[in-house]
Formats: sequence, structure tokens, C-alpha cells
Amino acid sequence: MSSTNAYQEGIFQSNLVRHISRWMEAIPHPPLAVEISPGRVAGARFTHRGSLDGFSVEGLPLGAIMPSAVETNLSNPAAVKSAVTNVCLRLGAKDEDVALLLPDPVIRVFVQHFEDFPRSAEEAIPMLRWKLKKSVPFEVDETLLSYMRQAPRTDGVDVVTAIARLRIVKEYEALLESATLRPGVVLSSTLAAIALLHDQRPTLLARISGTSLTTAIVREGVLAGYRCTELPTHAGEVTPQMLLEEIFPLAAYYQDTWQEGIQAVRVAGLGYRLPEFVHPLEEEFKCEVRSLLSAAISEGRLEGEARSLADKELEGLVGWMLYRS
Repeated sequence: MSSTNAYQEGIFQSNLVRHISRWMEAIPHPPLAVEISPGRVAGARFTHRGSLDGFSVEGLPLGAIMPSAVETNLSNPAAVKSAVTNVCLRLGAKDEDVALLLPDPVIRVFVQHFEDFPRSAEEAIPMLRWKLKKSVPFEVDETLLSYMRQAPRTDGVDVVTAIARLRIVKEYEALLESATLRPGVVLSSTLAAIALLHDQRPTLLARISGTSLTTAIVREGVLAGYRCTELPTHAGEVTPQMLLEEIFPLAAYYQDTWQEGIQAVRVAGLGYRLPEFVHPLEEEFKCEVRSLLSAAISEGRLEGEARSLADKELEGLVGWMLYRS
């Protein structure tokens, strides 16, 4: 996703990449990636072969970033700019392209079904803007938009659409431009992290960042559902019941639509508190519940340098690394 190229997100890896390779191959693969989240700025540099060449993390003051699809996000621009500058200096980043990972609330993602869908972007984009006009809290004419076709459950066409307000994206792009970097691709952190999911069975991801919860369901190369909501508190105070109440609507929708249950649950953002949530989630979904990163490690998909990013719970950057590999 880029304000110069509309949205071009890399969004899946593992088995999913086979089904969306055309979309992924169309976007840039810069060797530098920066993730900006409510609590920190993290950056990583990769070699031309996709391996990790170095990374840096800089914490942010509480409230420095207030992620929103509509309102100004940078409550403390000086602190965020300083963190970005420090990360870039440590990585020797200057006058080059960069992949920018943004907080999930900034980018709205929709999975829609169409009986018929235009082949050309010239027809498809106006149609999607019109369809989403009542679903986003901003004027669709001032947005960046990208879409991807995917296999439907029945006849017709399923389309994954990502949309964001241009003014909000430019807030973040300006931070990197001030460090003489060029945002060549912009995507949300969870869309990058989805690369870590093993999608041979219906898998639900629940990822917390700040006070935002993103729930996504993948199944055999398909993004079957996606929902981003605001929690009533931050990850340190979220209870298992709160989490279940927030992820239940998407899980129920999937079960009703696909006529099957969730067969694996992956969780990110709870850190040391994850054990408190495992039993309630297993009771609800009757399946294995694990940390997103630990599951990827045990499945042999994170080795070597990727483990360094995983140790810092930088699943967005790990996902981008896998996407580039």
C-alpha cells in the first residue's frame, strides 16, 4: 500500500502464497522494513536473499500514538519522530525504499462476495468505493484502496479489499520521509503477520496491539474473515471473557457461512499472560490454542535470524521477512 501506488499490500505466505502470488509479486520488496505501533517503533534490514541483516527497537511514551482510521494518530509527533530517527540511524537507513507496517485500525479490511466482479481495475475500484461507502467512517474519495480476488466458498467471486484514509497514511509516511526514506509499500501489521499462519486447516488468529484486537480466519489459501475492534482496556488488563466476546462474532460468522468449526487458534500480543487464556479458548473452540510465534517455531518455519525477531514478539516484521523469502 503506498500513497503513490494506491494500496499494494503483501498479505499472506505459507500455503496461502500459492493462491495470491500474482498480487504479491506486483508489490515492491524493499530490504528495509519499519513497523510503527502504539508502544514502539521497530525496524529490520534484510539481505537480498531475505535473511535478517539487523534490527532495532525503540520504545514510545504511553499515548504517543492513538491509532485511528479517521482522526490524527500522532499525539506526540516529536517522540515518534525521534524513535523513528533512532531506529533508522542504527540500521544505517538513508535515501532508500522502505516497507511501512502500520497499526491495524488505520487500515480497514473487508472480505466481500460478488456474483459478478469486473476484470479491470478501472471498473473494479469505483465499484468497491461505492460498495464500501456506508462501511467506512470517512469519505471514500479521499482514500487509498487495493483489492485481491480469491476463491469463493460457492459460485461468484470473493474480494479482499483494504482501504485507508489518505491523510492518516501520510502522517506515517511523513515520519519516514523526514528520515530521507521512501515508503514503497504500506500494509497493516496483522496482514504481514498472517504469513506466520499454517492454513491447511481453518485457523483463527487473535492479535492484540495496544487496545486494538484484530481477528482473522484463514483456510486453504483464503482469508475467510477479518475484524478489527477496540478493547475496553489494554492487553495487561484484558480478561479471557473480554477476548472471547470480541472474537466470537467472527468465529460464529465463519461457522455459519462455511459450515465447519475453527480447528486451530493462534494468539499474539498477550505475552506472558497467554496461559491464562489457553483453557477458556480451548473450551470454546475445542481445538489447540497456541502463541502465533511459538507455533511457527515448532512447525519449523522460523529458524536462524527470524528467531531474533520472534524473541522480541515482532510478529509483523517476522511475517514481512517470510513474505520476502
